[in-house]
Amino acid sequence: MCRAILYTLVLISTAISAFGQVPGGPRAFVGNAFLSNDTPAVALPGPALPRMAPELALQIYEQRAAEQDAKLAEYSDQMIVEAVLPDTSQKGEYELVRTYSASPRQLSFTTVKFTGDSFVKTNVITRFLQSEVDHVQKSDPAASAINEKNYKITYKGMEDLDGQPTHVYQLKPRHKSPSLFKGKIYVDAYTGSLRRAEGTVSKSPSFFIRKIEFVQDFDDINGFTVPVAMHSTTKARIIGRAIVSVFHRGYKLKPAPAPANAMMQETAKSLMQEIY
Repeated sequence: MCRAILYTLVLISTAISAFGQVPGGPRAFVGNAFLSNDTPAVALPGPALPRMAPELALQIYEQRAAEQDAKLAEYSDQMIVEAVLPDTSQKGEYELVRTYSASPRQLSFTTVKFTGDSFVKTNVITRFLQSEVDHVQKSDPAASAINEKNYKITYKGMEDLDGQPTHVYQLKPRHKSPSLFKGKIYVDAYTGSLRRAEGTVSKSPSFFIRKIEFVQDFDDINGFTVPVAMHSTTKARIIGRAIVSVFHRGYKLKPAPAPANAMMQETAKSLMQEIY
């Protein structure tokens, strides 16, 4: 998943990219399981993860965000896009399969089903999907990365998010750009994983767009942090408000092959453990 947090929407709506983190939360690691023919497996709990200081959590988040693109070779997921135009009472729902490849960087969508008004499909959802494709294939991830180069970052304290303690950071763009936003990110206090991003797009991508607000939630799957839900509201000059919600499920993630030297080091480590 690319490092950029914000997909620029050309006409109607917006979306956010993924960042790379590791699975977790304030959960215990699972130890070895003892098996027998007549008893269920029993997992031995390990030590709980310590809570990170705000500076360390942000540092780990930025590091893993920068590494995820290199570690993820490809992925696919089932995607549902719901769009509503409240002022005209038009709506539509598009179900698709999204497929990403890192080399070369490509993003594509396969239609599963659409229901609703054709105007919403053509002028809202299709343009939204095209903005994601353009972002992956044409944009520079470094230009929208969340770091001190692009943002002034201020720590705002801790907040529980779905029962998980998170560190909250206020973001203020250092320059106006459609790929940057003013708002907050919520980072897991135990793992440094991104849990939520919310705010307002720094600069409108089009004269017809007056304002874009969004909230996007993330989760950890197989060692990668991926978006699971997004809700955005766009205020346009002609059609009024456009509300877009996106849901992701059924992720299939394929890591990139480990470099040869890293594989040799891991093999040597395993052999040493067997010897001693």
